[in-house]
Amino acid sequence: MREDEAMAYVVMNVLTVPDGRGEVLEQRFMNRAGMVENSAGFEHFELLRPVEGTDQYLVYTRWTAKADFEKWQASQAFESGHKGASRPTGDGPAATGSSIWGFEVVTEA
Repeated sequence: MREDEAMAYVVMNVLTVPDGRGEVLEQRFMNRAGMVENSAGFEHFELLRPVEGTDQYLVYTRWTAKADFEKWQASQAFESGHKGASRPTGDGPAATGSSIWGFEVVTEA
């Protein structure tokens, strides 16, 4: 990658999921609004279930550039897609905490 080329940007949302709530979280993601896919600069989405070494789920998104992610995060579509995510619903929250990690892609294969 040349120095003047924009680097892809990866965002990991690290979700703390209480025991027994993983299935609820997974179902909610399967039924999500899906608005991110239509966002400028969006490249990829994955929900990663922990198998060993941690009990936290990871939400992986990849963007053409950090600015594209920030534009999505400030959008009405983001707000609409995340409405109520941190508020309990009839069956309660699926995640009790969230941390956002951002990375620039340096090299890939």
